[in-house]
Order: sequence, then structure tokens, then C-alpha cells
Amino acid sequence: MALPLLEDHRDLAEAVAAFAARGGVIADTRANFKRYAAGDRPDSWDSLVNQGLHAVHLPEVYGGDGASLAELAVVVEQLGMALYPGSYVPTVVTGGILATGSGSAAATMLSELGAGATGAVSTGVGVEAVRTETGWSVTGTSDPALGLPGADVVLVQAQSSEGELWFRLTPAATAVVEVEDGIDLTRAIGTLTLTGHPVSDAEIVDGLLPQRVELIVNTVYAAEASGLAAWALRTAVDYVKTREQFGRPVGSFQAVQHKAAMMLVRSEIACAAAWDAARSEDHDVDQQQLVSAQAALAALPIGIENALECVTLLGGVGFTWEHDAHLYWRRALSIAAVVGSEERWAHTLGERSADAVRDFSFVDPDLLPELRADVRRVFADVELLPDDGTTAASWAPAKGSARRARFAEAKLVAPHYRAPYGLGAGPKEQAVIAHEFATRGWAQPSTVIGEWVLPTILEHGNAEQHDRFVDPTLRADIIWCQLFSEPGAGSDLAGLSTKARKVDGGWIISGQKVWNSGAHEADWGVCLARTDADAPKHRGLSYFLVDMTSKGVDVRPLKQSTGKSEFNEVFLDEVFIPDDCLVSEPGQGWKLAATTLSNERLSMGSTLHHGSSDQFRTVIADGSHDCSREDAVEGLGHSISRELALSAMNLRGVSARLADQEPGAEISVSKVYNALAQREGSRDLLRLLGPRAAVVDPKANYAIDHIGLPSILFGGGTVEIQLNVIAQRVLGLPRS
Repeated sequence: MALPLLEDHRDLAEAVAAFAARGGVIADTRANFKRYAAGDRPDSWDSLVNQGLHAVHLPEVYGGDGASLAELAVVVEQLGMALYPGSYVPTVVTGGILATGSGSAAATMLSELGAGATGAVSTGVGVEAVRTETGWSVTGTSDPALGLPGADVVLVQAQSSEGELWFRLTPAATAVVEVEDGIDLTRAIGTLTLTGHPVSDAEIVDGLLPQRVELIVNTVYAAEASGLAAWALRTAVDYVKTREQFGRPVGSFQAVQHKAAMMLVRSEIACAAAWDAARSEDHDVDQQQLVSAQAALAALPIGIENALECVTLLGGVGFTWEHDAHLYWRRALSIAAVVGSEERWAHTLGERSADAVRDFSFVDPDLLPELRADVRRVFADVELLPDDGTTAASWAPAKGSARRARFAEAKLVAPHYRAPYGLGAGPKEQAVIAHEFATRGWAQPSTVIGEWVLPTILEHGNAEQHDRFVDPTLRADIIWCQLFSEPGAGSDLAGLSTKARKVDGGWIISGQKVWNSGAHEADWGVCLARTDADAPKHRGLSYFLVDMTSKGVDVRPLKQSTGKSEFNEVFLDEVFIPDDCLVSEPGQGWKLAATTLSNERLSMGSTLHHGSSDQFRTVIADGSHDCSREDAVEGLGHSISRELALSAMNLRGVSARLADQEPGAEISVSKVYNALAQREGSRDLLRLLGPRAAVVDPKANYAIDHIGLPSILFGGGTVEIQLNVIAQRVLGLPRS
């Protein structure tokens, strides 16, 4: 998915892509490497200016469109996909920064940029300014700056005893621009050396705030990285779909599919990070600082990673000078370098997260006031009732709960269900209800396994089954488990061997199920069993509702490697299932199971239980890390980054639904990344602890927590199976 979610943003992206196809042909770029390295403009620059793409974000008074950072990011991403050459991105960064400043120098520079001038920003801690009688004297050498050679407008940052000083560079013998041999062959880069360079007060740009400058720089380059990553993904997928080896497309091999699917996962992370940063333009400063650091840490490295993986999937052809992959790779390396090291941004994000938490609320507090009033009246009733609690194993809510009953009565347990079980709430209504719960600091009620079971019953069950099971489940009078997996059939449900034979009034089921979460406390289970041994594997399955107190049901808790017993094996020995507990028709089990599993994936992917940022914060606060505090804070930054990536992807998915778009790849992508993020976070946490990780600590048992990872890595479909799903159903790669 690209950055645009709104229709006008998608229209803008299409227009920019069409321009890039005409004016950014890579064959022309290749013929002009030397020109671009020297700072020359591409031949299509005048056309770009005529379309206003250089000034989309500038105030109208300076010839711009007055658009937001979000619109600029859309343009940059599309031009990044096309590897548009020259100094476009350095120019729009310069304009974006100047638009936040004040004074005559800023106004003059903005007017020139609006008229089509190119720009660059020169920074570096080695550039120092000293007060003089007539202004300032500046000395030092800048960091390498993209677009500096040949730039018409140069904005320079210097350090002084009074703080940061920003000024317009006036050509003089005291200012020397040295053209560097850049890794990116399509864009100029250089350093600025100032030797007692005089700066008058008239050349000073006032009002530039460091956090605002950082947000603009990081957001724009993150958007470009998202475009580069998307091109690498598309190029690799298109190639492996058609390239044949061993008599079939290489894209049908699982190893190739997993590589391609992970490229999509990374691309979605980069896109979400850039999008979240771009939308923060009007947010509080502490929010902007979080997303700015996240954009640098999460998006910029992904441009590099996807470019490399693109080359590995292309094989030898991708490693040639003639293929464009290395040009995108070079661009990704270049922009990641100028934005700054991953270590620095991880540490920065960790430090900033000590005092701030990203606010992912997205609902206008004044939206749907009548619904809000209704929800608040229910909350007022609930506050007078005792807490619900959970069962001993914490898998399910406690039965007989007064609070839960009140929520169910008000249709707030599953508000998206149709009446009479829910409110028929659409995306906006669901968002408002979720916002009200979050404002109170309450978790929304959950039916746990029922979150996946009830949609199947509502869609495929009959009216009697609706009446019998839906309301009691919403009230937590019925707790569910899922009886799908077997010793010989885990992810491959078509291989199930549990059998059901028809008898008078019902069915007799015999078989063994395993890895059943919460079966030891469940009242009912949904069970797949084979009712037709002669039918193709997928078509011979049926979907049953099993009373877990039935004769012949034997639930045996499995002791996990953590020492806990949250999973079970369930033996079904000649268990009678009445006809009214068959959902839909015999042989429809596979279709119904697909409904259940899709709901399972939809309900996962938003929180981290292993390697969470809270765990890192605890380790830092109590000083139990076996490393420097700086290293521990860097680890926290990486943990925060993973959580921000997941939350941003989830919010993009919700926003797409609010915009009446069909769900995209974000469900499967979030499931995969959720599991990988917890694995990485848990391992990173142990790296900080040193010897303490060898001791079982009841208060902070991080090692045992790490050993519990398989429940996340297996639950809802293994990472590898999810990668297969992404490769085949999202990317369209052929089955093996």
C-alpha cells in the first residue's frame, strides 16, 4: 500500500506518477550522471515547476498550493518510485523548513523557490558562528549535504553561544562548496567550508525550531525511502512471477515467496512510518518528536534492505551495472546516511519515549454526540458495579459478571454485530465507542475465542443457533475454545483425521485435537471433523459445536515449557453431537473455518506481550541492565519503534475502512510483524540483562517470558504460513 488513503491523495499520486513516467525516464538519467553530480537540473525541471510539484507545500503568497506535509509526502514517494533525478527532494525540504521561519530573508528565499529555484540545506556541528559588530562570522565545514552543488538557494545552520543560527548563504570567497563523489549517481552532494564568512542580520532566518526542522527532513526522506522500497518490491515480484527455473516460475518456490513477502512487510512499515510522521504536522511537539525519530529509524533503513533483497531475488542480472536496482540501492544508502545513524535515532527515540507516548486516537471528539452520550450513560451504570475479574487462567472473563452483563445489554461487547446482538456499528461508530473506552482507561470487552467463533455462527448458522449462543457468549455465560489442530494436522487443516459419522438425531465424533487454548475452562468448542471420507480433503469437512461437558470429551492440559498449562489436548471418544449443533450443511466446514481464521487474524496484531517497551522501561528504571544506560535506552528505542510501526499500520487499516476502502494487506502483515516484533523485543531485552537472565525472578521473569514466545509465533497461523498467504494472495505469486 502506498501513502495515499484519501481519494484526493490518490488522485495526486496518479498525476505525479504520470509526470514521472514522462519526465523521469531512467535511460535519460543514466546518460546524465555527470551533470547531476555537478548539480545540474534535469531536463524536465521546467515541466515539474509548471505543474507546481516543487511548491505544493509552499504558502500561496510565494506561488505554492499551501498544501500540508502529507501532500508533499505523497509527491515525494511517487518521485522516489521513479528515481526522479536531481535536487527535487533537497529543494522541497529547503522550502518546507523556510515556510516555518520568519523574516525578510526567509520571504525572499521562499519567493525564489516558488519561482522554480533549487535549494539545499547545509548543517553540521562543526560550523560555528561568532558575533561581530556588523553581524556574524561563521567558520567550519558542514556535513555532506544533498543538492548543495548547484543550488540556487542555500540555507545554512551554524552553532553559536546563543543557540542555532540559520542564514542564507551569499556567494563569497569565504564560502567554498566542494562537490563530493556521492554514492547516489543521480543527485549532487557536497560540503560547505566557511572561513570567517560574514553574515549580516538581513541574511538571518528567524523562527526555525529544531523539532520542526527535524520533522520536515525526516518525513520527506522517509517518504522517499517508502517509494524506493515499493519499487524494489514491485520489481522483484514482477521478475519472480515470470522467471523460470526447474520448469516453473521461481516465484513458486517457498524460499522466494518468503523473501518477497518480507519485502512487503518492510515496505508497509516504511510507508506507515512516513505516513504517521506526515500526518503529525498539527500535533503537539512531543508527538512530532516521536514520529520524526520513528520515521528516521523505521523507514530509512528499509529502503536499503528492500533494495538489497530485490537484487538477491533478481539474481545475477540485478548485480549488473545495466540493471536499475543498484541506482535505487544507492539512493537509499545516500538518504539514510544524511539523515543519521540508526543507533543515534534509536537512542533519541528511547529518550523521548521516557516522557511521551504516541497518541493514535483519530476520532473527532465531537463526532456522533448522541452515540457518545448513550455510551457514557452505560459507563455511569457500570461504574457502580463491581469489577469483572477473569478466570484463574486469565483466558476468559469471569462468569456472572454484572459489568459484563450491562455492557452486553447495551450492545457494547460487539457493537459491530447486527441487531439484536449489536448496534450495527460501522467503522465510525466503532471508532467512537473505542475512543470512549480508551478515554476511561477501560479495555473493551472481549469474548476471546468467541471473537472468532461468533462471526461464523452469525454468518452461517441458523436462527436457533443465533439465539442459543450469541447473547450468552456476549454476556460471558459461554466460554469457547477452538478444536481444529490435530497431532497430524496443524496448519494443514485439510489433513484432519477426526471423523464424524451420521446417526439418528445427530453425529458421533471420534478423534484427537491438540494445542487448544483454554479448552480446560471452555463451555463449548468449535470442531472440524471429517464427514465424508471419499470427498476431496477440503470438501469432506464439517463444522460442529461441541458441548465440552458431553460424555466422551476428555480435556488434558499440556504443561508448556514455561511451566504453565494454557493449552490442551482434547480426546473425543464417540461424542454425540445433535443435529442442531452442525453449522450450515455437511461438507461446508472448510469454508466456515476460513471465516473463523480470517476473523482470528483480524483480531490480532496490536499489542506486544513479549519484549514490550514497558519491560524495557522497567529494566532501565531499576538499573538491572548489564550494559550502559545509553545502550539500554537504545534498546528501548528499538522496542518503541516496533510498537509504533504496528500501531501506525493498524491505524492505516482503520483509516482505510473509514474511507470506505477494502482492507488491504495490513491484516496479514500486522500478524507477521507482531510475531516478529515480539521475538526481536524479547531477545533484545535478554541482551541487556546479562547474568540476571539466568535467574528465575517471580516479579520480572524475562527469561521465562522469552520461553513463552511459541504461543505467539504459532497462534493464528505460523509466521511461515502467513508469509505464504501474503506471497500468494496479496502479491499474486504462483502456488508451488
